[in-house]
Amino acid sequence: ASGAEDQWTLNENREAFSRILFRPRVLIDVSHINMATNILGFDVSMPIMIAPTAMQKMAHPEGELATARAAASAGTIMTLSSWATSSVERVNSVGPGIRFFQLYVYKDRNIVRQLVKRAEMAGFKAIALTVDTPRLGRREADIKNRFNLPPHLVLENFAALDLGKMDKTDDSGLASYVASQVDQSLCWEDVRWLQTITSLPILVKGVMTAEDTRIAIEYGAAGIIVSNHGARQLDYVPATISCLEEVVREAKGRLPVFLDGGVRRGTDVFKALALGAAGVFIGRPVLYSLAVDGEAGVRKVLQMLRDELELAMALSGCPSLRDITRAHVVTDGDRIRRARL
Repeated sequence: ASGAEDQWTLNENREAFSRILFRPRVLIDVSHINMATNILGFDVSMPIMIAPTAMQKMAHPEGELATARAAASAGTIMTLSSWATSSVERVNSVGPGIRFFQLYVYKDRNIVRQLVKRAEMAGFKAIALTVDTPRLGRREADIKNRFNLPPHLVLENFAALDLGKMDKTDDSGLASYVASQVDQSLCWEDVRWLQTITSLPILVKGVMTAEDTRIAIEYGAAGIIVSNHGARQLDYVPATISCLEEVVREAKGRLPVFLDGGVRRGTDVFKALALGAAGVFIGRPVLYSLAVDGEAGVRKVLQMLRDELELAMALSGCPSLRDITRAHVVTDGDRIRRARL
């Protein structure tokens, strides 16, 4: 629930959406609304997908297995965290579904090779490489609470490597774990290295600038996820919705750009699509709904967001996703430019 340091970005991730207003069009036939889309060659029912969130069995005993079933039933994509409390094999065992695997690169590259290969063999369709976490942000609530993984749970993807538990510390057990295991030397060349060990498309998660977008394209990324890690890394970075257009402009349609962060309503999804996103990933709403009612809770939150997006499309005069354009929203920047004119 918390963010880094002063939690300014945590609040801004939501507030920035409230400053984007609609320009609805009228007298358009919206008797049939089509939200279906294609993500990296995979047909999905809607442009709302599940972001990677760690340790879901802390929210519900079935954890990631419940989330995977809910995503499959909704016809959308689930992204499994490296630090899941269910392994890639266990998640695959719940049945068919389109699933991506989020990757943290460990100092021991043999661990990375094994993990990527296991995800590939378990039927995962893409790698979402997290690039904004060479060190963990200062999450003061975690420090105060001396956050640690409960003793009855384990990071299942690493259990066989004796890396599934965290040591107890006087601050955040997760921060200590990251400092000891995650490779701080990760750089753009490692994107190419990943391409040598897997044939899966690689999404770069954590890009917020045009400069890094340009480099991601040069290094063969299959897509970009605009993300500030749920405002849990560097505080006082802009909201992701505020960074989206800069990234989209630089991408120039050469690869899909997705948004992660702050999405709580179907209207938020519409705004992201209008600003050029190919889809959005949701994190906290999944964890909260999972805690409330397990698989049924996650199904419910996905249905709520779907229904809200459908209504926003109808009331904006957009019968399909391709009808949603930049002209359907007004941002702070638009208002400033018009005032200058």
